[in-house]
Amino acid sequence: MKALSAKFSIGQVVKHRVYAFRGLIFDVDPEFDNTDEWWESIPEDVRPRKDQPFYHLFAENADSEYIAYVSEQNLVLDPSEEPLRNPMIDEMFVRRQDGSYQAHPILAN
Repeated sequence: MKALSAKFSIGQVVKHRVYAFRGLIFDVDPEFDNTDEWWESIPEDVRPRKDQPFYHLFAENADSEYIAYVSEQNLVLDPSEEPLRNPMIDEMFVRRQDGSYQAHPILAN
C-alpha cells in the first residue's frame, strides 16, 4: 500500500462527513494502523480503504466526549469555530485568541 500525504494536521478541528461528531486532531497515521478486528467491525459497505491517512481525534457529539480513529475520506474541516468541550484537549493543547488550537510547547517536539 502506498501512503498518501495527510490532508489535515494536528490541531485542526474537523467533523465527520456522515455521523454527528467533531473533534480535534491530536495524531495522524499515514495509513491504517489499528487492528483488523476493528476494521472488520465496520460494515463492509461503508468500510474505509486502509491506504489513506487515519486521524486520532479528541472527539465529541451531543452526548459525550471520547477518542475516535477516523479515515481521511470521512472528515471535513469544521468551519463553526465553536470551542470543543472534550476535557482531554486541555492536557495537550492551548486555545489561541483566534479560536485555533496549538500544541503545548513542551509537547511540540
